[in-house]
Amino acid sequence: MTRLYNDPAAFAQEAVEGFAAAHARWVRTVPGGVARRSGPVPGQVAVVVGGGSGHYPAFGGLVGRGLAHGAAIGEVFASPSAHRIRQVAQAVDGGAGVLLTFGNYAGDVLHFGQAAEALTAAGVPARTVAVTDDVSSAAPEETHRRRGVAGDLVVFKAAAAAAETGASLDEVVRVAELANSRTRSFGVAFSGCTLPGADAPLFTVPEGRMAVGLGIHGEPGIGEEALPSADQVAERLVDRLLAELPDGVDRAAGQRAGLVLNGLGAVTYEELFVVYRRVSRLLAEAGVDIVDPEVGELCTSFDMAGLSLTLVWLTDELERLWTAPADAPAFRKGALGDPDDVPDAPGLVRDQADVPEQADVPDQAPAVPPLPHATADSRELAAEVVAILDTVLATVDTHAEELGRIDAVAGDGDHGIGMRHGATGACEAARDALGQGAGAGTVLDRAADGWADRAGGTSGALWGVILRSLGTAIGDTARPRPADVAAGVTGATAAVMRLGKAEVGDKTMVDVLVPFAESLRTATAAGHSLADSWDTAATAARRAADATARLLPRTGRARPHAEKSLGTPDAGAHSLALIVRAVHARLAERPVRT
Repeated sequence: MTRLYNDPAAFAQEAVEGFAAAHARWVRTVPGGVARRSGPVPGQVAVVVGGGSGHYPAFGGLVGRGLAHGAAIGEVFASPSAHRIRQVAQAVDGGAGVLLTFGNYAGDVLHFGQAAEALTAAGVPARTVAVTDDVSSAAPEETHRRRGVAGDLVVFKAAAAAAETGASLDEVVRVAELANSRTRSFGVAFSGCTLPGADAPLFTVPEGRMAVGLGIHGEPGIGEEALPSADQVAERLVDRLLAELPDGVDRAAGQRAGLVLNGLGAVTYEELFVVYRRVSRLLAEAGVDIVDPEVGELCTSFDMAGLSLTLVWLTDELERLWTAPADAPAFRKGALGDPDDVPDAPGLVRDQADVPEQADVPDQAPAVPPLPHATADSRELAAEVVAILDTVLATVDTHAEELGRIDAVAGDGDHGIGMRHGATGACEAARDALGQGAGAGTVLDRAADGWADRAGGTSGALWGVILRSLGTAIGDTARPRPADVAAGVTGATAAVMRLGKAEVGDKTMVDVLVPFAESLRTATAAGHSLADSWDTAATAARRAADATARLLPRTGRARPHAEKSLGTPDAGAHSLALIVRAVHARLAERPVRT
């Protein structure tokens, strides 16, 4: 279990602080994550990687010459927000465009996609490549649904090595996609991982058993087998990867392959070497020539006892990129010369003795747009909005452990933690805006940014959309009618479905949001008060949330474990139903004047 932490909510940030202080020779902190200490490389495509904390050396440990230019780092097991990603990309942009590359998880796809759109609109060409190497998470005909695991390293390395040669953004993207298409991974585990502050692992493996086909966020495996010997583990890994060759590779014999045997956090290096001894022999017997194998911890999952095997089937081009020199805190290959030959970036800390006590202070504070004008009525309503957001936070705090347990049935168990982070960020941002004299719409808009930025992940992005849609409908000039609030919820529902690409029946929060919005719209159109209309809609939301227990997930991290979730409601649907009921209690106690 994770034993060393202070406040679990501050774990990710404090880990980044310590990492940057320990590796000031390679990296510097920037808003949203870390970047190469030497600053942007003029005329070179910048490769920005990223994802949640809990996977070191991914993602910050892979920042350095010959590898990533920057890493956007989220909270524990939660993708960084689009805002954080955008800040990191802007800090490393050398004028030739930015590639954003990450594991294929719903939250990462949402946030990195939003960041790419925002960067491009701001004049910084940006593209995305999601890594899909995990063979256990979807069938071969659905590779676009597969998770990104330790194969992240292969794609990151190929893209960054291409960028170092001066390749254009289109070429860097092509190389990243080629590397992804020829990379396959498969993993096993002997125990789950325990998040900071949690009193139990996200999943357990029975004594004498091994979980197969697991992810890197505490998701359980897709099956269990009797605990084998080290040689039998090696055979299981190799057999699975040789059973599925990528397009363009007709047979294994005669091929050259890059290899990563990756420890997930609690398997010792000696154990990995025992397994690799057999892996290398099996591949040699199959006629595969292994090129520059990597054996160690490259993409972990806190203290998970497990390992994975990754093979990238090399072309001549990919082999040059795989073997190209790199110098990052956690990954070094070949020789790049003295890093002191590289000009220093502004504010660079060169020696450990020069590291200030707060090494992670951003080079500059992100710009905050001025507040729009607000009427006295809207400022009065803004105070009521902040009180409602406080109610949301209190509800999430009360139910955080329950939400985590529900999410852990078929997902990664972090929903309660993510919701707590998001609601806290929303409340802090809303109070700050209120203190500056903001109207209700702006308070909700700032709360949306706070929730998305602090929570990251899929729920962070979607709750940010919900709050922003409500803020747009309410505005800063007049007190809204109940129908205006209903229109804001309807707009939020459409935006969530568009952004999250989920529909009713997929076992997501959409299964609750749609009936809630429809009931609220119907009740307000009939002339009922906001409190009474909200009561009716909250009842519909509760029924819909309970009904998700009978559904199988069709999207998200729970999809590979769909059968396990039968009988358990969706965590996002359940949390939404809890929140709207708590908001009704607040409205009934102190009705909002409309």
